[in-house]
Amino acid sequence: MNRRQILLAAAATALASPALAADIRTRWDVRTSEGFDALCFVGPLSGKPFYADHYKDELAAFKPRMAPAALAALADLQAQADKSGDLLGPSLTTIFSGGPDATLDDLIASLDAAERVLAPPLQSGPYAKEPAEWQAFLASRPKLRQVLTGLRDAGFPAFRKQYVEPRAAVRLPALTAKLAGMDVIAEQERLLGRRFPDPSLEVILLYFSKPHGIKIQGQRFLTHLDYPDLIVIRNAAHEMLHPPFDMEGPLAKALLGRLGQDDLLTRIVAEHNPAFGYNSLEGILNEDTVQALEEIVAGRLGVGVPPAKRWRKADDGMHVLAAGLYGLLMADGYDRTGGSIETWMRQALDAGRLDPGPLHASAAGVLGLPADRLWPSTPVQP
Repeated sequence: MNRRQILLAAAATALASPALAADIRTRWDVRTSEGFDALCFVGPLSGKPFYADHYKDELAAFKPRMAPAALAALADLQAQADKSGDLLGPSLTTIFSGGPDATLDDLIASLDAAERVLAPPLQSGPYAKEPAEWQAFLASRPKLRQVLTGLRDAGFPAFRKQYVEPRAAVRLPALTAKLAGMDVIAEQERLLGRRFPDPSLEVILLYFSKPHGIKIQGQRFLTHLDYPDLIVIRNAAHEMLHPPFDMEGPLAKALLGRLGQDDLLTRIVAEHNPAFGYNSLEGILNEDTVQALEEIVAGRLGVGVPPAKRWRKADDGMHVLAAGLYGLLMADGYDRTGGSIETWMRQALDAGRLDPGPLHASAAGVLGLPADRLWPSTPVQP
């Protein structure tokens, strides 16, 4: 679940926001979590440069404390995740978000009782695992427990506090005040065409989560303590849109059938850096539909960025489908009218607008690139 492209919002200039209203529907809650920080720290600890480069000093201080056996167990888990095309830390936060996360001990207790604590909420929601996937998680439990107890025995809770507590004391009240005027959920409901039963939105601030923003179970997401307000707002605008429609339903299957015949999109799936995630056409359909809608929300909330610059830089320019969908939505005035994204996608599919010709032309118009040079695209200078 990678959101590096959201970092581009740090350079955005706030715009007048028609989406703000006196009666704000969104109810915000902002907090930190030792448990989720521990799960995110497995990325840097694994040594993968994608994560470790963000935490060189912290790793130099902490990694020597870890027992060699715990590090070996982590290496095995990371290798398994790489083989299956999963992102280890984000995947673990999704599974464990069905249980308590305040402490590392909470995670260990949940792991020991995974069938009772973690399985019911996970399997009843949109992140349900196939039987073989859940059994693979259970099979990994001894090694995962070794990693979590290794973190605890190496003093991770106290180690984390020195980075989190001074920042949180300042950041939590300031961000809470800023978010109070942002009606993200009302905008998302307007574009999705469905009402959220619960207007609450929980922001969980972490220290070891770079470079991700991560949607977990419920109306909650993980982001970094040091990210500017604009990035957190864009994270919120993005994460709660997942999934934009039933990704197992007939519409998704019809879309995948059509998009699977698009040579450009199949090349992107095969050629992009797997560290970014989205390692299947299903993943790209989910993510890029959300990115297209998120860009509309962000613009209305005053935290938009130039779409061409965003999508030509983000994840090496792989989100061509997002640019194409955004162009088609904007051409229809969907940013103004809203509607049901499921209905809009069905109509676009039936009208042939998601065929390679129209879709690539729309993406080319948004990206400012020739339609035959959308992937790999020409890098954009900062």
